[in-house]
Amino acid sequence: MATNEMAATPSAPDRRRAAGLARPIASSLGLDAAHVGVIEQSQERCTALGLSRIERPDYAPLGRPDLVVVRERNRRLHTHAAPVMEMLSEQIVGTESMVVLCDSAGTIIHSIGDDDFLLRASKVALQPGVNWSERAKGTNAIGTALMEELPTLVHADEHFMHANHFLTCSAAPILDPRGNILGVLDVTGDHRSYHQHTMALVKMSARMIENHWLSDDHRNAMRLHFHNRPEFIDTLMEGILAVAPDGRIVGANRSALEQLGLNGATLRKQSLGSLFGTAVGALVDRFRSPLATPMGVQTAGGRNFHIHARFNWSAWGSVAATAIQPVAPQQARDAAPGLQQLLTGDAQVAAAVTRLQRVLDRGVPVVIVGDAGVGKGVLARAIHQDSVRAPRPFVALRCASLPDQPSEAELFGPDGLLGRLLQANGGTLFLDDAGSLPPALQARLLHALQEGRVTPPGQTQAVVLDLDFICASTEALRATGLRAELQHRLNGLTVTLPPLHERSDLAVLAGRMLDSLGHAAELSPEALSLLQGHAWPGNVRELHTVLRTAALLAGPDPITPEHLPDELRTEATAEDTSQSLRAQELQSIRNAVDAAGGNIALAARRLGVGRNTIYRKLRWTSPAPGTPQR
Repeated sequence: MATNEMAATPSAPDRRRAAGLARPIASSLGLDAAHVGVIEQSQERCTALGLSRIERPDYAPLGRPDLVVVRERNRRLHTHAAPVMEMLSEQIVGTESMVVLCDSAGTIIHSIGDDDFLLRASKVALQPGVNWSERAKGTNAIGTALMEELPTLVHADEHFMHANHFLTCSAAPILDPRGNILGVLDVTGDHRSYHQHTMALVKMSARMIENHWLSDDHRNAMRLHFHNRPEFIDTLMEGILAVAPDGRIVGANRSALEQLGLNGATLRKQSLGSLFGTAVGALVDRFRSPLATPMGVQTAGGRNFHIHARFNWSAWGSVAATAIQPVAPQQARDAAPGLQQLLTGDAQVAAAVTRLQRVLDRGVPVVIVGDAGVGKGVLARAIHQDSVRAPRPFVALRCASLPDQPSEAELFGPDGLLGRLLQANGGTLFLDDAGSLPPALQARLLHALQEGRVTPPGQTQAVVLDLDFICASTEALRATGLRAELQHRLNGLTVTLPPLHERSDLAVLAGRMLDSLGHAAELSPEALSLLQGHAWPGNVRELHTVLRTAALLAGPDPITPEHLPDELRTEATAEDTSQSLRAQELQSIRNAVDAAGGNIALAARRLGVGRNTIYRKLRWTSPAPGTPQR
């Protein structure tokens, strides 16, 4: 790769060429002048660096030892990003695309996607261990997003190097709570598969990773969730603040900074009192119950927000209430859902809820079985919500997402901090996919349960365990690889959640999801019909993702088929064609029967089919009264 450290000023022809590339593409994709400006500036930087458009650059990735070092350095980023990338990959499956995670230098550390496209991408070195900064690969979404520190689309010929013109790439930077770039999340595909929804999905996914990072950074802090519209709390549009016991603001997500109109440094100089006119103790008192609704507050500048605090009761329960300043009147929000609120008209779900209500508060461990995405975690929270333990913590541990050593730290406590067992003490511990726990950790967990106590790291005094257990699995515990003794300890009542395509309440579920997303308008009949005709391999989680994107695209308007993914409309077209063919076949049979004077045997011979086929097609169980039998 040729470079020129003494950057030359791009010539007028080069600038005109960059503009000539970007403007027609921007126009065809419905993008604005800002996009054109980003591409032009990137192309000029690449020209100034002396990059070649046609020379084949060095595509050799990092050697395995070097890649291991890079991945180890970015292990935490990968841990938070991997499950989000899996969800994002589910949304683009079959589109000749891939999901890419890069570090802050632009080096790819992880990628997943369609096998055929991964092979094509490897031919232009779009694979782990290769650096995709602008300096290495010219104008491209990853490198340009790093330079601009903004979400970036680079489509087809907008790529500086000719070898990359077959690509369309949508990338968004991932920021830590202080605004520093951790890396870049990118979706890359064949340029013919470009879709306007892709960038929205990438940006939302990057924010999910940022929120996970913030929660991990401040797992023992109070987390304040807020928005000026209460229905947007618990959505990706909410602001999240991390608050220390003395009321200092110690962290914030990107939405919080945007809503408050502050940068990170300024916000960290604030306290709960100076920002929202309240105090830590008052929030502890108010939100000790999970039934508490959001509280209205007002900033010194007169802006109104609704806040909801979450914290570990065992760590924060001793914080005393202190005097608070007057706040704006509270506007109520629906309580967190209990079992009764999960009854949306489906008989299988109703049966599961009835069985759970009969064993509630009886000390019976619960196992929830169901496919990925059916809502096992939602049901677990509802069980906790309706139990006597509701005022105490509900702690979830996703066992499958943790490598061996961090799993033990998560469960029993890392570096002197409380592990999940003690965080959940007095409340409920939800083990998602417990069968994936390493055998040694299963043995230690079984010992703790049998003894009924656990010794926190760095201490000699054991703490008595008093908590309920809920496990989730895609299959019965005996088939998960969980050791038999632990199965016997955790396997109490087993309930099964049906896949979404077997449920009869999709319309009600969709309406509730839209309410939770703050989308007031209803689904159009045509859109609802498409949703009801889809197989939903991702179940309720997939439905939520589809509706979340559709709500963003629709804005204040009703959701129509054009706001839904292409594959739903394609499926509907195929079904319409199939129904049309079935109708034509049925009409042909009826015509043949009429022509035969109602003689089924004769009609069958003329059509070349059996009599039973005609009866079945016409949904007859026996000949109609008076039909001749010849």
